[in-house]
This record gives sequence, C-alpha cells and structure tokens, in this order.
Amino acid sequence: MIIEDQYYDVIIVGTGAGGGTLAYKLASTGKKVLLLERGDFMALEEQNRSNIDIFKKERYHAPEQWYDISGEPFSPQTNYAVGGNTKIWATALIRMRSRDFEAVDHQKGVSPEWCLKYKDFEPYYTEAEQLYRVHGAVVDDPTEPPHSSEYQHTAIAHEPQIQQMVDAIAKQGVHPTSLPLSLTRESDDPTNDSQVSSIAPALKHPNVTLKTSAKVTHLHTNPSGRAIKAVEAEIGGRSFLFLGDIVVLACGAVNSAAILLRSASDACPNGIANSSDLVGRNLMKHRLSAVVQLSSPNSGKFYRSVSVNDFYWGEPGFEFPMGHIQNTGGLLQDITFAESPPFFSGLAQAMPGFGLNQLVSRSIGWWVQTEDLPDPKNRVEVGGDKLRLFYEPNNTEAHERLVYRWTEVLKMAEKSLEQGMFQRGAPHPHGEMPMQVVANQCGTCRFGEDPTTSVLNADCCAHDVDNLYVVDSSFFPSNPAVSPALTIIANALRVGDRLIERLK
Repeated sequence: MIIEDQYYDVIIVGTGAGGGTLAYKLASTGKKVLLLERGDFMALEEQNRSNIDIFKKERYHAPEQWYDISGEPFSPQTNYAVGGNTKIWATALIRMRSRDFEAVDHQKGVSPEWCLKYKDFEPYYTEAEQLYRVHGAVVDDPTEPPHSSEYQHTAIAHEPQIQQMVDAIAKQGVHPTSLPLSLTRESDDPTNDSQVSSIAPALKHPNVTLKTSAKVTHLHTNPSGRAIKAVEAEIGGRSFLFLGDIVVLACGAVNSAAILLRSASDACPNGIANSSDLVGRNLMKHRLSAVVQLSSPNSGKFYRSVSVNDFYWGEPGFEFPMGHIQNTGGLLQDITFAESPPFFSGLAQAMPGFGLNQLVSRSIGWWVQTEDLPDPKNRVEVGGDKLRLFYEPNNTEAHERLVYRWTEVLKMAEKSLEQGMFQRGAPHPHGEMPMQVVANQCGTCRFGEDPTTSVLNADCCAHDVDNLYVVDSSFFPSNPAVSPALTIIANALRVGDRLIERLK
C-alpha cells in the first residue's frame, strides 16, 4: 500500500452535485482540498447523445453489477465520471416546496419533518441557482415557495408543439409553468453540470487537487472509531492511502452508504457512523413513470421546459400528496426515457433504427414523479464485493392516481387542438422505471438532531465521527416529489459555510 506524502485539509470523495459544489465553495479558502473521483473526464460526444443509440445500447450504465431484492444482478444507470450524474442529468433544478420540510401525511404513512426548514435553505437555493446559471421564471405555480431573488437568466421558450399543449392544458384550469434549467447556452456544450460550474473553476486554485480513476474502497478510523484517519483508494490496480483532517463523502446515496458499511472494523463492527443501525436504510427513489403522447413529427432534440404541480398536494376526493409532472424533452436525448417500459425499451431491441427513429420523433413524453416514503427495510447491504439493494416501492395509489389524472388532462387537451397535431383517441402508453434506474436515490444517511434516529447532524457531520461529512442526497429524511438536485447543491453550499468556519 502506498501512503500519499501530501496531507490535506479536506478530502472529498465524488465530484457530482454535492462533491463538486463543495470543492468550489472551499477552493478560495486556500485550504488544501483533494477530490477523489472513481471515473475519468467524459468526452463531450458521450455526454450529448441525441440519437436512437441511447435506446439501442445501455449507455450510461455503471461498469459493474448490483443485485436486487431477489438476488438478481442488474447494471445500474449511474455515471462514474468527473461531474458524476450531473454529466447525464436533464438539468432541471427545482426548489423543494416549503411544506416539504414539514411532516406530511400520506395515505399509507408520514413523510417525516426535516430538522431544518425552507428558510434555512432559501439563501443557498438562490446561491445555487446563480452558480449553476439556472434559467427560469417565478410565475403561475401555486406551490412555488418564496424567492428572495428572481432568476438571473430568463426561462427558455417551449418547443412549438409543447407550447400548443401548454396553452391547451392551461384552458383546463391547470397551471403549467416554466421548468428551471441549468444551462450554459454555449454552442459546443449548452447544458450545465458540476464539472462546468464547480470543478473547472475550483481547479484554477493551486490548493485543489483532482485524482481521477480513483475508486475509494475503505475509510480507516482511529482506534476509538471516532475520527477518520485515512481514505483508501484503488488507482491503476494499486492501493493508496490519503490522509486529511476532514473527509466528505459525496458518492450518491447508494455508494456513500456502501463505503461506510464496507469500512466495518473492530471499532465499528456495523460500519462507520452506524451506531443507530441506519446507515444504508431508508433508501428512497421516486416513483417515476413515463407517459407518451403520439404527435406530429418533431425533432426529438429539445429541452425539458414545462412542469405542473397542481396535483402536488392532492385533489378533491384524494387529500394526499400526488406529485410533480414535467415533460421529458426530446426523446432522442432523454437518457432516462431510454429505459422506459413497456413502450420503447422493448421495441428498441427489435425495431430497425429507421423505424424506431420515426416512432420516437412522432412522440412526446411526460415524467410523472411521486414521493416514496422512507422505510428502514428498503436498504443498501454489502457483502464482500457484492452490493445489494432491498427495495419495495410504496405510496402506490398516489402514483397511479397521478398517472391517470395526467393522462385525462392530456386527452382533454388533445381534443381542443387542431387535428393532426396529436392523435386524438390514441392510447397513452405509460410505464414505471425499472430497478436499474436509480435516479433521485436518497435517504441512506439521514440527518437529524437525535443520534438514535439519524446518522448525521444538522450540519451533515456524522454523529459518531467528528470529522466525517456526507453531502450527497444521503442526508434526505424524506424524498419530496420534485427532483433533488438543486437541494443537494444548496446543501453543499450550506455545509461549505460550516466547514469554512471550522477550518479558520
């Protein structure tokens, strides 16, 4: 084993929305920061696939196997590269609603209260939106929380077909609104991500070091288990030890939990920071379904641009939260939609490329997202090199109601439009994402004030380990129906302020 001869103030594992943003926040302090990323830089042509290739091949799946609740292997749709999953995200950066931070009753359980509230995150939401150049507009959404500042960049225009549908939906008393997007608007790389907004600026500072193709396998503690003394990583087939004062995990909710569990020792027999037995538990990922409209031809290459939250908190006759809706953007560049059952994913394997292209470019998709509830039986488990996810979806009726309700809205909108734009009376195929789509994973190291019911404190520092922080979506105690990316970024900026104070 090789011991790195440098000593760092902060070691950050992972370069996605959490780790990359934290590195940016700390870069200007002059403190020595090490970033460890298990992937490498991602070629631009790999980031921006916009053809049927994304349906024909399992692109953007990790080069490893995980195992499901039945012990069956699968290849997870997750990205190991500088920038992490932000290199393949849809760039939608949405604030959680104010009420999402409170305890909320659902039909089959309770979404728990957060130990911090919207007011604690609001200034960091604003900072995150500015850092990631979010294009949006604070209008027309009945659930939108208060903003202390307007978006600095105007919302992008809807594609003509989407605009027609937006107008038809609005006539039903629904409130479609602009979807906030992180964009550079540069011709060679118009989307934004952690590498662009955080890693690249951070690396301009001589005190920030990035090591790629560095897979962290283990954290080593002192004899008491109360402090991390070293981070072990595999680089080029050899093991390296990196030493530092503070260690931050930002590998995604599944992998951060897995590292802590794999780092079990005599001092920490159940894994590091796991006196509560909650590391890896309460794994959540949205109930996420794709709904398809058959339409007149379109480019298949346009941004997501519209969201609907009218049913976020329910509707008359069902007074429980239902969730969030947004369009998929062009189906030729929506990476997650390429996994969508049962409509396109099966056809993709049998249909010639030209026929599939014709079908995709005559379709418009919608995402329907519903919160799933924390369940300690839904968890990450490790055994040797094997990583297993025990996950049973819940909150089923709310999701099914939202899919049905949105399909009815689309049918009514189609009737009001000129014939030929959309196929009136046509079916609206829909399907829920399979297990391998682990987008929006969260909850495996929840934060809170009580060490017996949480892993991290309010600053996302482990209750059990004084110099260990987690800044990916692991800290979420609940999984609100909007996408978690902006909250991860905002929280990394918030934790960055705490670390800056600590490092003075």
